[in-house]
Amino acid sequence: MRRLLAAAFLLLASSPAFAQSGVPAQALPSNPLPIAVLQGLDKITARITTFDAALDQTVNFGRLQITVRACRKRPPEYPPENAAYLEIVEQVTGSAPVQRFQGWMFASSPALNALEHPVYDVWVIDCKAAR
Repeated sequence: MRRLLAAAFLLLASSPAFAQSGVPAQALPSNPLPIAVLQGLDKITARITTFDAALDQTVNFGRLQITVRACRKRPPEYPPENAAYLEIVEQVTGSAPVQRFQGWMFASSPALNALEHPVYDVWVIDCKAAR
């Protein structure tokens, strides 16, 4: 299955439409910044909260503990894109912590690599410099 997916990706990447998208590989988010701006949705209360998370510092959102390991932003001359590498752990009282997500999230495509949780959604909004 992995070989089939890899072959499909290589076929797509070599297609003229992908090559003409105007986004060279070196234009991927490359400008590291120390703070990620995240949004979280509590599906029970329907409240959306925007919060900052500094690199390597854990912030809490409901029962989730979110740690940002990297936050990158494309230079202004390229199409906008922000990406953050997140580690999300759920801490339920009386039980061991459970890792719910670990990986890159992209602001332009939040569904591409999303947190799968019945109560909470978290997504990347921006990366910014410290004040």
